Amino acid sequence: MASSPGQSVRNLVMAALVGCLVILAPLVARAAPYAAYVIDARTGQVLYSKNANTPLHPASLTKMLTLYITFDAIRRGEISLDSYVTVTRHAANQPPSKLGLQPGQKIKLRYLIRAAAVKSANDAAAAIGDAIGGSEAGFAKRMNDTAKMLGMTRSTFKNANGLTRTGHLSTAHDMAILGRHLFYDFPQYYNIFSRRSTDAGVRRVYSTNRKFLNAYKGADGIKTGYTYASGFNLVASAKRGQKRIIGVIFGGTSTAQRNAKMAHLLDIGFSRAPAYAKVQKPVAPDLDMVAQKDAPGAPVRVAVGKTIRLATAVHTSPRPRLRPDGATPTQPPSSKLLVAMKDDISSALNAVEDSQPAADPVKVAEDAPAADPAVPAEDPGDGLARSPVPAPRPGSAAPVQVAAAEPAAQAETRTAAADTAGADTVAPATSPAPTPAPAQATVVAMADTAPASDEDSIDAIEPTAASGDGGPQDDSAASSGIVFASAAPATTPTPEARPEIVTRMSTSGGRDWGINVGRFPSRYQAEKALLRTALTESSALSDSLRKVVRRKNGFDANFMGMTQDQADLACARLQARDIQCFSLSPS
Repeated sequence: MASSPGQSVRNLVMAALVGCLVILAPLVARAAPYAAYVIDARTGQVLYSKNANTPLHPASLTKMLTLYITFDAIRRGEISLDSYVTVTRHAANQPPSKLGLQPGQKIKLRYLIRAAAVKSANDAAAAIGDAIGGSEAGFAKRMNDTAKMLGMTRSTFKNANGLTRTGHLSTAHDMAILGRHLFYDFPQYYNIFSRRSTDAGVRRVYSTNRKFLNAYKGADGIKTGYTYASGFNLVASAKRGQKRIIGVIFGGTSTAQRNAKMAHLLDIGFSRAPAYAKVQKPVAPDLDMVAQKDAPGAPVRVAVGKTIRLATAVHTSPRPRLRPDGATPTQPPSSKLLVAMKDDISSALNAVEDSQPAADPVKVAEDAPAADPAVPAEDPGDGLARSPVPAPRPGSAAPVQVAAAEPAAQAETRTAAADTAGADTVAPATSPAPTPAPAQATVVAMADTAPASDEDSIDAIEPTAASGDGGPQDDSAASSGIVFASAAPATTPTPEARPEIVTRMSTSGGRDWGINVGRFPSRYQAEKALLRTALTESSALSDSLRKVVRRKNGFDANFMGMTQDQADLACARLQARDIQCFSLSPS
């Protein structure tokens, strides 16, 4: 059946449209201009370059600068990882990829960082920008000022997440500079870029770069990016042996094509980079003035890690206060305390007068009564012999000693002076009965030497009358000024052996991760490597436990007893020092 004229026209139009699509399809694939740049991360040496200075759409590579500014703000004290960020309506309305934040929602900064770095969430990056910069425009100004300080001279940024905006442009060269600064300026955070997945607070998110990280040996970051205008972008870093290479691609035609091209470029970089090169870290910019200009409320630092703080005059003395019943240097002892002390001393002297006559002073030292068996003498733990004077109970007053002859009035005066100096003058009621002593005696107070315990708190004991611990002495000894103190005889019960306390790092509460720093032919070499590594990176490994594990073909040098975040951080810091390591997850 013959077709009508109208039908023929429609067929011709459809054919023309199909022809146009066939012709334009290859052009669409090539719409995003291509650029590539490869450098030796150790020195900054250029190993490959093509269209490296052409301004192009960076897409989500922009988040690298957003995170760099965030890390610097944390270092400066503007904000902390545990600060709660209130999500603005502007941030919540960002198009995908996104975390799914709601306006008014409060979320910790650490989760926003994870979502922006790993999932490349646009709403998380916008929330960070609003929190630090106050608004999108305010944060964009800080981004541009920071970029200039980093040497990114051909870049201009309009937002925190990299969504296409007129004039929002960067270059492969500038992104390589930014990637190198991220690695060297903030090694403690760099491990976030190598995570395949992470907890973003509201849910678990997965890396947009996990295919390349899994496929290319030594790859540990950094960031992907894609919009229709930019094509498939990638900044990648990989380490093999002593070499670390950073590569940048703009304008890939697909994820697979981009990853394959990046693998080829990194291979070129590893082949051209020298085996050994002295690390020349980029100079970290001083962003104090940038931060102060773009965030007026931020603290100003004189140097890295230092903050100017206003100091006011001290109105009160920092010295600790004396005991409630004690005397201060300007206030004499209370009358109640003096009366109680006088009564206690008189009672002790009266008891001495009614006791047996004085004995041979030499024999006194041999026959002195033993200390309370329940209160063994404390071992100072410094290798010195134990004191011949029994130590007081924990939390109780020190023992009262009966010494050489001295008038009772002087004894009262000395006791009051001792109390003025802050010393205790009473002994527990359970002290042994006093041994006969001369009628003339003085009470010498000793300060507390043992801390209070839960069972025998110093606040739970009522002070009682003092009782002497000294043995009998004769008048000749008193006249010569010799002071006899109680000495434990040979039959003194041996104190119970103290339990040996063995400490180790707990593996509970998530501390079941670790890192491996190599396998060695002998245990000695493994232990030596662990010690050397611990000294090199003492801050990140201070809480870990060194452990050597024997294998069939050698000895593994491991640091154990860490959380996952501690293991990732320690490994990243070691890799920044060119020390090979990898994390050990719980089996």
